[in-house]
Amino acid sequence: MNAKPELPPIIFRRATLDDLDILEQIENRCFEGDRLHRRSLRNWIKAPHGEFLVAVSENQVVGYGLVWCHKGTRLARLYSLALLPEMRGSGAAARLMSELESATAGRGYLFMRLEVAKSNQAAAALYRRCGYRVFGEYHDYYEDHSDALRMQKTIQYLSIDKTQRLTPWYQQTTPFTCGPAALMMAMASLDETQVVDQKEELDIWRQATTVFMTTGHGGCHPLGLALAASQRGFRAEVLINTRGPLFVDGVRSAHKKEVLAVVHQQFVEKTDRDEHIRVIYEELDQQRISDWLQEGYAVIILISTFRLDGKKAPHWVAVTGIDERCFYVHDPDAEDISQLAIDNQYLPITRQDFDKMSAFGSGRLRTAVAIRKRELNIDKYTAYPL
Repeated sequence: MNAKPELPPIIFRRATLDDLDILEQIENRCFEGDRLHRRSLRNWIKAPHGEFLVAVSENQVVGYGLVWCHKGTRLARLYSLALLPEMRGSGAAARLMSELESATAGRGYLFMRLEVAKSNQAAAALYRRCGYRVFGEYHDYYEDHSDALRMQKTIQYLSIDKTQRLTPWYQQTTPFTCGPAALMMAMASLDETQVVDQKEELDIWRQATTVFMTTGHGGCHPLGLALAASQRGFRAEVLINTRGPLFVDGVRSAHKKEVLAVVHQQFVEKTDRDEHIRVIYEELDQQRISDWLQEGYAVIILISTFRLDGKKAPHWVAVTGIDERCFYVHDPDAEDISQLAIDNQYLPITRQDFDKMSAFGSGRLRTAVAIRKRELNIDKYTAYPL
């Protein structure tokens, strides 16, 4: 029996601009569609938020792997993986995956996600051998309209889930409707009949808007969101660590500040009259969020986007779970061209990072809204015999 010839050793290193020609050749040989063009390859080599490694055999680049590291969270995504056909069966793909995972974990990331064509059984089998598990699908995902499997692996710091809420994801359709989008996701996680569309998104915004923000249209007030939830059949608990008007720190105009104060007072008076809303004025801590989740509430929370995009903007997200190390959130904002919907779902944010992100502005505003379905109060109705 003939022995299988020994393959030359393979080394892995970071991609450089000198690799562009061969990377473009590999891309063209390995993919018929959905290719990364030369400009994209160049940008990824320079990108500080990517891990771009090449596999080298006998001084020749024979493949590459590219990981996108989601800023502000502990989630990374395998963006692309390609090896020349003659390298199949060499074990290079599994080794490249291991190198990518190690480099990504070294940045502090906990989870790696990827998409693979459902019809590509060989690639899916490779990822399964590497420890990835399917957690969903995308339909009509690729240029040829084929479907994709969504897979994920924990690449470091394994922990046991305490709470996980199955929550549909919704992408906000305007720059200022993160609050309604987050609230709709929370309501839909409790009630599958809840309407989740743009009409509902804008309707909630009109009910909850603060009118002004630092620039442009106003975002949503926590009390306004609670009122919107109450109108839709939910009980709400709102926690705010200040009694004064919100979001005035970054507003320069005295007139706008006056309007924000008037709107704030209107929301206070309306919530005082609503028996289905409880407002708590105290510091928001992680234990409170954990308790809400354990009690069956769906929770939305205001964060600062500084760790996500450096803009220090107030932004609402839906909390979808918690474990010993991380909070998990659905982020309704997916405007970054590098992002897909998969990058905004069940985002892992370490407890330490979450504590920093959940304080907004110079006043360190912390606020959250917890909702649950309202039980029918039969005492309010009179029963008549048939």
